[in-house]
Amino acid sequence: MLAKLQRLGKSLMLPVATLPAAGILQGFGLIDYENDLHLGAAVGGFLNTYFAPFLNAGAGAIFGNLALIFAIGVAIGFAGDAVAALSALIAYQVLINVMDAAPAAFGWIPDDTSLNMGILGGIIAGIWSAYLYKKFHNIKLPDWLGFFAGKRFVPIITAASTMVLAVLIGMIWSPIQEVISSFGMWVVGLGGIGSFVFGVANRLLIPIGLHHVINAIAWFQIGDFTNAAGEVVHGDLHRFFAGDKSAGMFMTGFFPIMMFALPGAALAFVHTAKPGKKKIVASIFMGSALAAFLTGITEPLEFTFMFVAPILYLVHAILTGVAGYIMYALDVKLGFAFSAGLIDYLVNMKLSTNAWLLIPVGLVFFLVYYFLFRFIIQMFNLKTPGRSDDPNEFEMDSDAGEAGSTATASTDSRAAKILTHIGGADNIESVDACITRLRLVVKDDQVVNDAALKQLGASGVMRLGKGAVQVVFGPQSESIKDEIKKML
Repeated sequence: MLAKLQRLGKSLMLPVATLPAAGILQGFGLIDYENDLHLGAAVGGFLNTYFAPFLNAGAGAIFGNLALIFAIGVAIGFAGDAVAALSALIAYQVLINVMDAAPAAFGWIPDDTSLNMGILGGIIAGIWSAYLYKKFHNIKLPDWLGFFAGKRFVPIITAASTMVLAVLIGMIWSPIQEVISSFGMWVVGLGGIGSFVFGVANRLLIPIGLHHVINAIAWFQIGDFTNAAGEVVHGDLHRFFAGDKSAGMFMTGFFPIMMFALPGAALAFVHTAKPGKKKIVASIFMGSALAAFLTGITEPLEFTFMFVAPILYLVHAILTGVAGYIMYALDVKLGFAFSAGLIDYLVNMKLSTNAWLLIPVGLVFFLVYYFLFRFIIQMFNLKTPGRSDDPNEFEMDSDAGEAGSTATASTDSRAAKILTHIGGADNIESVDACITRLRLVVKDDQVVNDAALKQLGASGVMRLGKGAVQVVFGPQSESIKDEIKKML
């Protein structure tokens, strides 16, 4: 089950990766260049008239087609073929058109009901088309139908079968839609408590990589908002960028954690390291802390302590929920298209509410994390990085390469070493990556050398069963995956 959900989580990352472009376009498109930036009537007026509208149109093209983007992205993630992506587009168009016709066709659905599956419809279309691709892309047909054999058969069977599937879904979707809407309104109605629960759950699912699944529900499905064009949009993230001032409760709490709290934890790790190891610990953690502050990418930092000091990670998960609660109570509404870092904070300032409060709240969390982590580490003598009794803690063994080679080795040679320590080409069934981790399926996960991979820069290694293995390399994961695929 974990292996299957890992595939879903990985597949969701491809469509999510389109959102930073939309967020940046909309962030700059919403600026009043004449009054906000004081560029004057000539320059500012020109930009407001001939520049900003095109940026907003570009952002709207992405935000307005999120479900379709998810359908295609999920199909590629599961099947990895352009035919599956084309089939997903067909499946989604068939699905939404049948759903539009359903109220008039079925007497028990009121005619004024609008059936809207949101990104769930896109995800279902993507999974269905990927399943059909894997089942039929090698199909054999009689010679007189040979042209339609193989991959050409996939779009045909997708269109026909999705028609039946869409009719079945259309018959039952109205009450399901009402339940989802009611559940979403109930969760939103929980206010700070809902933010707290989501924050804790999000961090607790990080180790097994399933946080993307609940993120997709919270950010793209929970809550409804009707935008200026009369379109109903779903989800905390989508509503935030559509101008819903009540949105942001499932995103705001991450800003003080990612920008301030985790850098405070990193400083605590440096100051509690043994004297002879402080410099190397600082070199490891300060880079990760800066990445967290600027971009909101925190997994490389979190994986350095989630297993060696699980009590710290539990505290971190709870405090993430607390941050969500506090920011909600203070009526702070922030959002991001990528993650809760400085870049998204600045770009999306125009859509935010009480954004200035992040600074004092964030500084408090910096101090809380620094002093609390330092106290817990020393009180329980936790073996966080730099506190191990092993004098060779940060040295490479002869098989893994030279000490500290992650900074000096070329990508090719490093990827070759990584391939060796995950069992070589013969042990690989599939390799992929999301933002911060390699996602592997191997024949024998016991030959994966955790220690050697960590010496090559991995923050952590996770085994999810059935050969599913994740190796956290941070933002370099995608390039490492590409190099490994070339070698394969």
